[in-house]
Amino acid sequence: MLPCILRSFRPVSIVPALSRPLAHFSPRMDPDPSRPVESAIRTKLTSQLEPQHLEVHNESHMHAVPPGSESHFRVLLVSPRFEGLSLLQRHRLVNEALREELSSCIHALAIQAKTPQQWGDNPTLAKSPPCMGGSKGDHSVEEKLKVGRE
Repeated sequence: MLPCILRSFRPVSIVPALSRPLAHFSPRMDPDPSRPVESAIRTKLTSQLEPQHLEVHNESHMHAVPPGSESHFRVLLVSPRFEGLSLLQRHRLVNEALREELSSCIHALAIQAKTPQQWGDNPTLAKSPPCMGGSKGDHSVEEKLKVGRE
């Protein structure tokens, strides 16, 4: 397992206050021990940004990585902490919360950071474009996955 994940893992549950269920998605809010990177993302974003709604999607299966990988993620985060902040400032907060994972086990992270007002006006999650195969020749993903297994 990843040492960075084990140090940061602790159980958490979220009660979405201003969420509207998406027809195609029913979020799993409790960390899954079989998915340590996803669990770390949920735990850190919950503790540091206090979201009213959080969705973490592992999109690794859409890329040229081994089955079961946890390297490509999309997050939707709705938090009052984003009020008055630019999109860049919001992304910086998310990146700072996940600094350790981004430097070791996450290859790609797509972020949607919304205020409760924005979420109320448009409760949707953007879709990721299909993988163009760029990671097939990128050996840094393989190296990060090897480090994660050690």
